[in-house]
Amino acid sequence: MAAAYKNAKVDLTSTNLTILYTVPSATTAIVKSILVSEDSNNADTITVTLVDSADAVFSIFKEKAISAKATSELLTAPLVMEESEVLKVQVATADRLHVVASLLELS
Repeated sequence: MAAAYKNAKVDLTSTNLTILYTVPSATTAIVKSILVSEDSNNADTITVTLVDSADAVFSIFKEKAISAKATSELLTAPLVMEESEVLKVQVATADRLHVVASLLELS
């Protein structure tokens, strides 16, 4: 079994639902951290969802408040993702939040 540490990052420049990370084929991913940073001096909210291989959508965080000029760690425990699952993020206002996920891929 091969292990690879990775990160996934996105600057949320629109309010569209945005893919943060997709688990590759024949891989399990353990998401250790999801950091959200606000850089415009305006509080905002973020929604995080997990989409499974059958396209079912699961809410991880729904309109989670992020303070102005703050960085928040969303996870308090690791999140295990299976092959082909997708982690998506969406913000209320464009050009305010950056998201960085740290993860371990096992294949």
